[in-house]
Amino acid sequence: MRARDFVTELRLPNARITKRQQSGTRGLHVYSDGERWNNDYTMNRLGMAVAGTDGVTPPDIDPKSWFGKHKTVHPYTQEESDMLKLAYRAVDADFKDLNGGDMESQEPPGGNVTSPIKPFRGYLR
Repeated sequence: MRARDFVTELRLPNARITKRQQSGTRGLHVYSDGERWNNDYTMNRLGMAVAGTDGVTPPDIDPKSWFGKHKTVHPYTQEESDMLKLAYRAVDADFKDLNGGDMESQEPPGGNVTSPIKPFRGYLR
C-alpha cells in the first residue's frame, strides 16, 4: 500500500473518504459547529453532551457556556498577567480581563479552610 492510498488530505479541496477506506470503518461521523468558529470548543461540548445521555434521553446542557466563542488564558501571577496583556497588544488581539485585575483566589464561604489532618511535629504554621 502506498501513502497516497491512506493519506486523503493530499487531495484537497475535494478530499473524501474512498470506498476502500469506508469499507473498513464503522460508525464514521464528521462534524463542525454551526457557525464554523471553534471546533475545539464544539468537541468539548459534544463530549459533555455524549456523557450526559443514554442514547434515548436528550442531554440537558447549554450549547454554549460563558466563554462560548473565546479561548481562555489563566495567568497564575501578576507578572504573568502583565506579560499576557503586553503580548495581546503586540499581536493586536482583543482581550477582556474578566476578574478586573484581581489575582487573589478565595475559597467560597462553604469551603473547608482548616485541614482535618494534624500537622507533624516541627511543621511551621
